[in-house]
Amino acid sequence: MDEVRLWAKEGFHITKLSEVTGFNRSLYYYHNGIEEAVSAEEKRGRPIPGYSQTYKGEIIPDEQIEEFLMEAIEGDGENYGVKNLTQFLKDHHDLQINHKKVARLCRKLGILLPQRTGNPKYPKRLVRKRFVTAPNQLWQLDIKYGSISGSRRFFFVACAIDVFDRAIVGYYRGPRCTAKDITGMLNEAIIRRRLQALEEMEGHCIVIRTDNGPQFVSNLFGEFCESNKVFHERIPPRSPNYNAFIESFFSILERDLFRRYEFEHFEEAYYEIDEFMEFYNHRRYHGSLGRLSPVKFHEKYKDIGFPEEMALSL
Repeated sequence: MDEVRLWAKEGFHITKLSEVTGFNRSLYYYHNGIEEAVSAEEKRGRPIPGYSQTYKGEIIPDEQIEEFLMEAIEGDGENYGVKNLTQFLKDHHDLQINHKKVARLCRKLGILLPQRTGNPKYPKRLVRKRFVTAPNQLWQLDIKYGSISGSRRFFFVACAIDVFDRAIVGYYRGPRCTAKDITGMLNEAIIRRRLQALEEMEGHCIVIRTDNGPQFVSNLFGEFCESNKVFHERIPPRSPNYNAFIESFFSILERDLFRRYEFEHFEEAYYEIDEFMEFYNHRRYHGSLGRLSPVKFHEKYKDIGFPEEMALSL
């Protein structure tokens, strides 16, 4: 076969060569096609790593960088544009990143200038001051990431917390975290809390508060909220105090789980997360809940609501 290839390169016709040498023409084209496919694969270059580093060496996954970008365009208008966004990531998040990667992420998110014409399908609703006196009035939702020890692989944890009883009403963990993953988790939480029966009522059955992450500004998330009569409100950029309850929970998760364990693989991380969520909801005491766990506090006050002096203003 090698000799046939050499003759073919010299210009001899494949049909004549097959008649003289007795080899099958289809066999020649088969092997030649494999070589061309391998060569084309090699020319594609190195795979996209899926992360960038800070100047201190910390690895930041692309999903987190996408959230930084959404935060920038939702906030200061002067940061809009690839070069300005690149500088924003360097100044505010200490990232080593170039404008080519920023352009690729912006293209993926659909936030480049030519694509931002017209009105969004689901306009942004800013946070309002709310008084919470019972379960299922206000949930806060956010995403956190962790890493696998000794590698550059990440996993994500999306959680929804009820600000009344501090219970994690739903969570998702996985190697990716998309709007589809989050809406699936929220749908299960709505069923578990029996809120689907309230969808027949006028108005909204619950308020969900998020930041401006790409998952939360997507059309899929907007469609989910509309179909389930969920009022979705978003906090201003760089204002985590508006989402204080879920931020506080993530601090507990970081301190009591992520810093205590070095996860060797995804399955180990997911198992420990599941165990921690069960412990947090059913057995962990909360000083703000009268030394009760979220589940016990929920059972105690789900019908009568907070005592009036305990009502939360958010």
